[in-house]
Amino acid sequence: MITPLRASDELDIAGLERLIAHLLAGGVHGIFILGTTGEAPGLSYRLRRELIRRVCGLVGQRVPVLVGITDPSITEARQLCNEASDAGASAVVAAPPFYFPNSQPELLAYFIRLAASLPLPLFLYQMPTHTKTLISMDGMRRLLDEPNVIGIKDSSGNMADYHRLVEIVRGREGVSLLIGPEELLAESLLFGGHGGVCGGANLFPRLYVDLYEAATAGRLERTVELHRRVIKISSTLYGVGRFGSAFIKGLKGSLGLLGICDDFVAEPFSRFAPPERERLRGLLGDLGAL
Repeated sequence: MITPLRASDELDIAGLERLIAHLLAGGVHGIFILGTTGEAPGLSYRLRRELIRRVCGLVGQRVPVLVGITDPSITEARQLCNEASDAGASAVVAAPPFYFPNSQPELLAYFIRLAASLPLPLFLYQMPTHTKTLISMDGMRRLLDEPNVIGIKDSSGNMADYHRLVEIVRGREGVSLLIGPEELLAESLLFGGHGGVCGGANLFPRLYVDLYEAATAGRLERTVELHRRVIKISSTLYGVGRFGSAFIKGLKGSLGLLGICDDFVAEPFSRFAPPERERLRGLLGDLGAL
């Protein structure tokens, strides 16, 4: 889920309420906050805690809420997890701590200590483009032996490794394997994955739910049809900007045009200027969203 903002350190509360209502009406099976699409590293700890409390209150246990706790400080990660637990979240998600380079032995020891100290179950978050660290396949296998580690969110985009993860989680009861890049959702489900955490579902939740249901039911023709719609969204709305921030700006700008929430983007980035917003408006019209 994106984080609706009105200013650098202020939630768009009305927009947050509309967004969650929109997601739940679209049939999503869970909500993941404070991830990459949620701009978590750009938000203050105060705002993160406020978001956790408000989202859990608005969702009201209707679906699981997963909370990102990735942080260079293990103490801050633990404190965010404590906040999530108190608010009623179902699980937390952590990528490797960023900034300092991590060796695999150090990384495994870190996650073992972290998982053992948390009051909620933990998903491992594979996001090497942002953390500069990849959890090895042997490391994943070892960490899934920890009783409090219940799944993996793989945003690496490496499908060869994803297929290896499918084999690693096979037969492990209660362990979930989720994919991040929505362009790979259909393939991941057809080959044994359990679900996806898709930024585009902020805009079109029912589309991604329908794709999940078609793929898991083995309805290949329908899966291909819906996958093509996802690719059209990805290749249009996310390509308006010129920089790496274009994905989040495209999502937030589109949500703003749909009247769901403000399009303010966490610093150091800024929202699209009027020419880009007009391009988004035309693309949303082509997609039948306006």
